[in-house]
Amino acid sequence: MTIDIVRVGNSRGIRIPKAFLDECGFKTKAELEASEGALILRPARKASAPRKGWAEAYQRMAAFGHDELLDGEQPLTEWKKGEWEWK
Repeated sequence: MTIDIVRVGNSRGIRIPKAFLDECGFKTKAELEASEGALILRPARKASAPRKGWAEAYQRMAAFGHDELLDGEQPLTEWKKGEWEWK
């Protein structure tokens, strides 16, 4: 199918037939990506809360006695001594 690209203010837009939107599962939001000279349009994934599941993961970890979130002091490696530049 060939469609027209239309002016929408300073941008451009396309009209997507409802049957295409329904077939692909589009609702009210979409994800748009440019890749190798093509536009890729996908239905937007449900946004999950940042760090979703972290509290439960911590509880599972703590149940096994691993309640520290950060590793302890790590030995200074040769790379850290010579290659790393601290600023």
